[in-house]
Amino acid sequence: MKNFALIGAAGYIAPRHMKAVKDTGNVLLAAYDKFDSVGVMDSHFPDADFFTEFERFDRHIEKLKRTDKKIDYVSICSPNYLHDSHIRFGLRVGANVICEKPLVLNPWNIDALSEVEKEHGTRVYNILQLRLHSSIIALKKKIEEGPADKIYDVDLAYITSRGHWYYTSWKGDVSKSGGIATNIGVHFYDMLTWVFGAVKKNVVHVHTHDRASGYFELERARVRWFLSINADTLPDAVKAKGGRTYRSLTMEGTEIEFSDGFTELHTHSYQHVLDGKGFGLEEARPSIEIVQHIRHAEPIGLKGDYHPLAKSPLAKHPFTTT
Repeated sequence: MKNFALIGAAGYIAPRHMKAVKDTGNVLLAAYDKFDSVGVMDSHFPDADFFTEFERFDRHIEKLKRTDKKIDYVSICSPNYLHDSHIRFGLRVGANVICEKPLVLNPWNIDALSEVEKEHGTRVYNILQLRLHSSIIALKKKIEEGPADKIYDVDLAYITSRGHWYYTSWKGDVSKSGGIATNIGVHFYDMLTWVFGAVKKNVVHVHTHDRASGYFELERARVRWFLSINADTLPDAVKAKGGRTYRSLTMEGTEIEFSDGFTELHTHSYQHVLDGKGFGLEEARPSIEIVQHIRHAEPIGLKGDYHPLAKSPLAKHPFTTT
């Protein structure tokens, strides 16, 4: 049984990490978040110590380090821009680290973390959960067993509606979240490059506060992609049913169903790490390079081969007064 500590216990994704620790037969000894809305801990680890000040959390972890309850893994669910700092903390206290996506915001952060890994002899693992999804594994197998010279046509769309709160939170601050492509798209980009190979061309058509769309040329695929948090961009059929989320992946015009099975992927990811098969720093690099490029690229508009949903009318930022 391994001892875990958790940073970011009040976040949206934290309960999945708590469940993963529990389901893999391990124990959460301590957790930290500056917010105290963490009653969910009662469902998983009611005896875990909780801190709202990082300094006290740090002191507690150091104390455990000198007992038979040394922390083996630090799980990180904090805001994106804090990941690299919290990863370094985990490595410095002699623990391995399991970090929620995106691992970091920029490729050079990976280079720095690689040095810290070497200094402390522990490892950093990223949650790249789509690599463990049965439908995506089957897709990768199909591509590998198919004609070696075939280039596939792929469309990806992901719309997850968010309200005005999003723009008040850290997620609406590009310097903290990395923007739409980083915050909600990075694991899809990881999946695409894992299945279809490295990026040869990366074009951005649209990139605003509430959506991003572009085109990749990968080694084995041409990919049109569209991401949005604006409910107005949902397909009419989804709106008619009152839906708030839309996820679609098609290859050669055929839908690849991967909507189910998400709830257990964090547990699978944890077991993967505990079995010595986790995805490390270099596995995360391609997707981080992609989002860093998208963040700084100049959108070219609706030119060339763009995703059909990119034609959705643009919207003003909800806090715009003019």
